[in-house]
Amino acid sequence: MAEFFLPANSKIKPDGKRHKAAAEAKRIKKFKIYRYDPDSGENPRYDDFEVDLDSCGPMVLDALIKMKAEADSTLTFRRSCREGICGSCAMNIDGTNTLACTKAIEDVKGDIRITPLPNMEVIKDLVPDFTHFYAQYASIKPWLQTVTPAPAGKERLQSPEDRAKLDGLYECILCACCSTSCPSYWWNSDKFLGPAILLQAYRWLADSRDEMTGERLDELEDPFRLYRCHTIMNCANVCPKGLNPAKAIAEIKKMEIERAI
Repeated sequence: MAEFFLPANSKIKPDGKRHKAAAEAKRIKKFKIYRYDPDSGENPRYDDFEVDLDSCGPMVLDALIKMKAEADSTLTFRRSCREGICGSCAMNIDGTNTLACTKAIEDVKGDIRITPLPNMEVIKDLVPDFTHFYAQYASIKPWLQTVTPAPAGKERLQSPEDRAKLDGLYECILCACCSTSCPSYWWNSDKFLGPAILLQAYRWLADSRDEMTGERLDELEDPFRLYRCHTIMNCANVCPKGLNPAKAIAEIKKMEIERAI
């Protein structure tokens, strides 16, 4: 019989800390927050927080900020714009990858469980390590590449029709919600670029101003970098911007086939 062993400090301890709301609080929401500090040498745990909704904003991020300000200043998470633009506060809320700043507390029935994005090393608490993800992003050369000189004193122009081809692509905020919800990326993230990066790759392939289409397709033509996608569609289901990375990946595969025949 096969035996599997979890890495050290990976098993979650059953007994976390509890932070109760003020005695006069009437509308209370309970949160279970994943806590992990690698410097402590201790295993992860879930801490329970009670939040008074009458003195809290409507979004999950508002609750996290309140917890940190009033209950436990060591609670660690990323945040920035609070408008669903930067992607900093991506995390797993109630079993789904999403942005804490756009997830309404009232949308979750019962207690709210919050963990870091799956399949990423955890730096601390709800903060995952994006080093590998950003390295993959850099590998696709996400900028306009040309060989012809730019028109003197002018921009490189596009027709409205060509510009429209970028809709549904340029809006990606690199929050990694899609990639970290993809089972293929869980198993092969060392080689498979994942939905977010492949959507970004297609954004430049679809740009009429870019002149390195062949070279970009050469880089993607690989059994793992591109073809580990099995169209599971988790990526489209969780994207907080309503984008469809699976469609972009299908378009890349189509381009690869068309140039081969």
